[in-house]
Amino acid sequence: MSEIAGELARVKGAFAQPTLTLLHQRQAPVVITIFRAAFGRNNKPIPTARLHTQVEEHLAEIRLAGETEVPNGSGKEICQRWMRGQWLVRSLDEQGNEVYTLTSHAQQALELVKNLARDRATLSEHRIATILGTVRRFNSEANPDRSARVTLLNDEIARLKAERDRLVDGAEMVSATQDYMVEGFTELLSLISALPSDFARVEERFAIIRAEILAAFRAEDRPAGEVIDEYLSRADALMTATHEGRAFEGAFALLRDDALVTQLREDLTALLEHPLSDDILGDADRAELRGTVRLVRDGLDRVLAQRSRVTATLKEYIVSHDAARDRELEQTLRQVESELMTWMATTGPRAAHDVSLLPSRVGIDHLRERFHDPADDVLPDRISAADPADAPGLSLAELMAQGGPQLGTLRERLDDALRDLLPAGSLGELFESLEPSLRRPVEIFGLLHLAANRDLATEDEVETFAAVRPDGSQRTFAVPRTPLPDPDLERDPKHEGARA
Repeated sequence: MSEIAGELARVKGAFAQPTLTLLHQRQAPVVITIFRAAFGRNNKPIPTARLHTQVEEHLAEIRLAGETEVPNGSGKEICQRWMRGQWLVRSLDEQGNEVYTLTSHAQQALELVKNLARDRATLSEHRIATILGTVRRFNSEANPDRSARVTLLNDEIARLKAERDRLVDGAEMVSATQDYMVEGFTELLSLISALPSDFARVEERFAIIRAEILAAFRAEDRPAGEVIDEYLSRADALMTATHEGRAFEGAFALLRDDALVTQLREDLTALLEHPLSDDILGDADRAELRGTVRLVRDGLDRVLAQRSRVTATLKEYIVSHDAARDRELEQTLRQVESELMTWMATTGPRAAHDVSLLPSRVGIDHLRERFHDPADDVLPDRISAADPADAPGLSLAELMAQGGPQLGTLRERLDDALRDLLPAGSLGELFESLEPSLRRPVEIFGLLHLAANRDLATEDEVETFAAVRPDGSQRTFAVPRTPLPDPDLERDPKHEGARA
């Protein structure tokens, strides 16, 4: 393969990464904007239902702003597509709730966009000095030649001593220029913004190792002891066998030093209180620098929690799975041995018996779902006999007021209305003309029952029935209007002829 063909293959591989597939699509600005608005810079886990709602609300606002390249579908469908693109991952938090977090690929894309949106530093004295200082320090710590390393340390000590003596003697202090501070803050913010994606890569590496070991257990193509030995060896070297693990171990070792963390916090405070910082940093940049220690600690806590979940899950799987299998195998072998001894006691030495490799299926039509519970046969507590004298006294009128409709009286009143002895054009008007004792709510059902027996048709119009309860309170009911036929019209010969 030629040099240019190899370079093309490497570039294609880079473009196939989820980070560039996210940035290469037409909807990338909208997706990146939603990620930044929902997760912020700390990538805090968001409950699944809440993120679905937030995505729908953000997309609605973006459409109102005139944007056309917007993902289609509900919030849940869009989040599932982002999971397939390896930009979102769904997991369980410590309380067992489903949450979404950004993958390292999505965080790296956010970091690239953020760096491009920020003013980029150009070639300057600060950048060259930073490169020279980094190379010098790197060489002094990694040079294998003892004498060369001692020479480098002596030169650095001499330089620092000369600078200290110059300041002690009262020499003029050289103040940093605004350009120098701008470039320094830009580089510092760029380094800090890369931390969340670095921590996410370590978490994802732990999840991959957990999945690989669990897959080896489920495959059962190797003895369980061999898989356990491999797991123990990988668990011992879990933080040193991969590039991500070694990087995390280094960061963790540095941040375990309380003095170093205190020094980092004091240095950041001094930079934020610099006279030129007010003209350089905005509120968002200040908040980002001020929360650096908390950002690092949160990232460390998430990685350690993921490592603890991996260890706990594997331990639980090993103990429960292997112990149950060993007990079942032991019981099966004991049963086989017992049956074999019974058979050998009644047969000769050359007797043969066909034994199927797998047991036959047992046909059972129905299995009992509920078994005898002695608590169900316990007699209930005896009911104590009440004293009849303690019973409340009720009159006949009170009992009748609590009873059903007075159909006999209502039938007489309805017949009077049909014979035009009572002025009523509908069932509701008849109800309004009755005395309060016949206007209980239950009497409405009695009137409707009597009207139905007389084939009185109802209308779509609704009329109100003002009922009076026995205690005097009133209640209004809406009932379909039932008109009462006009007795004069019923006796009209023309009407009779028309009906015939």
